[in-house]
Amino acid sequence: QAPLVESGGGLVQAGDSLRLSCAASGRTFSSYAAGWFRQAPGKEREFVAAISRSGVNTYYADSMKGRFTISRDNAKNTVYLQMNSLKPEDTAVYYCAGGGRSSKAFSPLEYAYWGQGTQVIVSS
Repeated sequence: QAPLVESGGGLVQAGDSLRLSCAASGRTFSSYAAGWFRQAPGKEREFVAAISRSGVNTYYADSMKGRFTISRDNAKNTVYLQMNSLKPEDTAVYYCAGGGRSSKAFSPLEYAYWGQGTQVIVSS
């Protein structure tokens, strides 16, 4: 396990793109699946995407498919979330999670540790 640090959030307009990064400080991060979750104001935390430790297998929530892409660069101990065609309903705090059981780990309970989150705000 290693601490995670998310970056890349910000304030954008509808239709814009953002690329979030999740950087880990230790070697163990690349040995497990990783995921992205988000939590909007007044809503429960929801699954966004997950990726296997090799980066070969990826899974997305249905509402994210076609717009969001998860990837990882294990040489840099970093996971990314490319977000395109952003909508106001994408506004949320986005959290990176490490130590996942598999790339089909859709519950927060299936991850061992988390970053502090990065805020994404999409205006109309």
